[in-house]
Amino acid sequence: MPGNYQYIRFFEELTIDDVPLVGGKNASLGEMYRELVPQGVPVPNGFAITAEAYRYVLEKADAWPRLHEALDDLDPENVTDLAQRGERAREIIYQAGLPEDLRAEIIDAHRKLKQDYAGDLSLAVRSSATAEDLPTASFAGQQDTYLNVHSDQELLDSCQRCFASLFTDRAIHYRVDQGFDHFKVALSIGVQMMVRSDLASSGVMFTLDTETGFPDVVFITGAYGLGENVVQGAVDPDEFYVHKPTYLKGHRSVLRRALGAKKIKMVYATGSTRAATRNVPTPTEDRARYCIRDDEVLQLADYAIKIEQHYSRKAATSRPMDIEWAKDGIDGQLYIVQARPETVASQRQGNLLEEYHLTGEGEVLASGRAVGTRIAQGAARVVTDVAELVNFKAGEVLVSDTTTPDWEPVMKKAAAIVTNRGGRTCHAAIIARELGIPAIVGCADATVQINSGVPVTVSCAEGDTGKIYKGIIDFEINHTDLSDLATPKTEIMINLGNPELAFSTSFLPNAGVGLARMEFIINEYIKVHPMALLHSERVEDQEVRAQISTLLRGYKAPQDYFVQRLSEGVGTIAAAFYPKPVVVRMSDFKSNEYASLIGGRWFEPREENPMLGFRGAARYSHPSYEEGFALECAAMKRVREDMGLDNVILMIPFVRRVDEAQRVLDKMAEFGLKRGEHGLKVYAMCEIPNNVIQALRFAELFDGFSIGSNDLTQLTLGVDRDSELVAFDYDERDEGVKTMIRMAVEACKRSGIHSGLCGQAPSDYPEMAEFLVDIGIDSISLIPDSVLKTTQRVLDIERRIEAAEKDLKELG
Repeated sequence: MPGNYQYIRFFEELTIDDVPLVGGKNASLGEMYRELVPQGVPVPNGFAITAEAYRYVLEKADAWPRLHEALDDLDPENVTDLAQRGERAREIIYQAGLPEDLRAEIIDAHRKLKQDYAGDLSLAVRSSATAEDLPTASFAGQQDTYLNVHSDQELLDSCQRCFASLFTDRAIHYRVDQGFDHFKVALSIGVQMMVRSDLASSGVMFTLDTETGFPDVVFITGAYGLGENVVQGAVDPDEFYVHKPTYLKGHRSVLRRALGAKKIKMVYATGSTRAATRNVPTPTEDRARYCIRDDEVLQLADYAIKIEQHYSRKAATSRPMDIEWAKDGIDGQLYIVQARPETVASQRQGNLLEEYHLTGEGEVLASGRAVGTRIAQGAARVVTDVAELVNFKAGEVLVSDTTTPDWEPVMKKAAAIVTNRGGRTCHAAIIARELGIPAIVGCADATVQINSGVPVTVSCAEGDTGKIYKGIIDFEINHTDLSDLATPKTEIMINLGNPELAFSTSFLPNAGVGLARMEFIINEYIKVHPMALLHSERVEDQEVRAQISTLLRGYKAPQDYFVQRLSEGVGTIAAAFYPKPVVVRMSDFKSNEYASLIGGRWFEPREENPMLGFRGAARYSHPSYEEGFALECAAMKRVREDMGLDNVILMIPFVRRVDEAQRVLDKMAEFGLKRGEHGLKVYAMCEIPNNVIQALRFAELFDGFSIGSNDLTQLTLGVDRDSELVAFDYDERDEGVKTMIRMAVEACKRSGIHSGLCGQAPSDYPEMAEFLVDIGIDSISLIPDSVLKTTQRVLDIERRIEAAEKDLKELG
């Protein structure tokens, strides 16, 4: 296909080394077309109009002096001046036209491209600046794109407009911010076969988690129609995660997903309108389902991994990527239409850990998808029209329906950004990450719920859901340099129940997760009592049955809903710490807590003392809950075997008697989870005095004990810590409690199984941490907030013990 052109290069002629010639986007497209299409990564063919052509256009029209006159004394902070000068620069370039020889080359290259494709070929015409898609500055979205281009005349006009878009207001301001000289940056144009995603779906994916920088996932977003809506934040897209290490081992499973609203989709315009595209409402039935199937999610992940691996090899270093994809509604094929280096999370330097924590409470005005993990405060400024941007003051919180690249000069001054629409790969999210400020997108009604002038606190430090609080809420920032932190001999593990915090928490120094609470996931992500899912006919309230039906929409069976959501929640935690061990406790709701789930009151007894009642192991083989336990086991089997997260260790809570332990293990085996098969380890919670008294017998059935010091203290001392009348007697440091703990640890040593503790005591009391280290416990599991403090404390204790032992040895 290549011809003897002066200003045209087909993709097959280009490599990533051609950035000076054709800009970052086109050089990457050429690299992928040459190197990755043979590996099965589909990239639509096309050609680049070189940066030399841009310079030729300006030289032929003698436009350089006029451009200097328009831009040399620009004040980029003066929005009005920037707009006027940008408009003048664009006029100069557009009016320069295209020299006849360049026009002829473009038309001939278009003709050759059409020969490569059957039927009516439509084109995407995209800019590709020579200072674009670099590892340290993306320049993404700064210039214009033209879609659904057909005729030679439309193509030529789009090229003129693309050249002119090098001087959009946003591009001018971005170059000033990044320190690039306007007259040393040139523009190439990419002309590419248009993927008919207007008839299907499209989106953006990253080869890391965009909020935390967690590197072991592919993060995919998508919506119906052309991809501009996802990029610009006009829709709330679907989201998917795929875990790279287990994918590369042959496991094919979506790690986690979230259904987006997808209210509109961009399609080709028809009729006499001059616009090439338009937005239309997405049909209700399409909004209620994901825009791509699981097998397509996995196919995209495969492409993303291959692209990342290729560019990492080229760069001789890890190179996370930002990739645009599109599905063709005619041939059903998934295509890669762009790939650039990710420029924010991958650029974070050093081992400095920064943690934001709210220390106060307040009224939540709105919530949406959190971008980043920071907290910011300021007066809200609601902007409903671009004309209102002139009123924006530095340090305010920008609240809008959505943002576009033209808003960037104002966004740069914001303390935080809040939008009604958009997902975590939209324009507002990308810019917020580059600026290092928190953003909350996809809030739906933020511009209604928040009033201008009201002080607000924007928190992205509480997981995937970001919250805008009314007023100034106290918070703290902790900075820790991890580079000099040693690893203690006593393993420091983490207590964690919220999957949304898993990726960020994994950056703490740790030996894995010592307690992953299944109850949190059931309560937050499933919400329904498992028996109410299976036997909704026994739920006597019509409204409650309707609630259950609504939650099950889109699932083939109630079992699928429970198993998928529980496995994805647990799987996210397991993936975040893979391959370190993650100890997952099977459900440990008490009967009153189970009754509070949707539909639960029809399946739970009323007990005077639920703590000593129908909970833990007693439930699992009981006829009234056996089916629910089967669902829990099915979910854990999916996590370990289908997802490949075999670092999950299962733990049975509140095992009263040895024969009860055996019944539960037998039931687990019946449900496909046999201890020892596929490397499955099963621990027991050691929280009942009988667990200690008969520790050696229990140890024959389990691979480890996790000492639950909270319940063990209550049952040893006979104290209900929730009773104000006797709570003063609750003390985990009591000598009787410590004797119980010591006996349990010694039994584990004699039996050759793991010993750990997952209670609060070592976090609260230095002397308890010292006691646990002194008796030789294998691991201590802590809440995330106390990990660093207790790790340092354990290191000090171990040094003291080592020094004392050395002194004794010298004396002896």
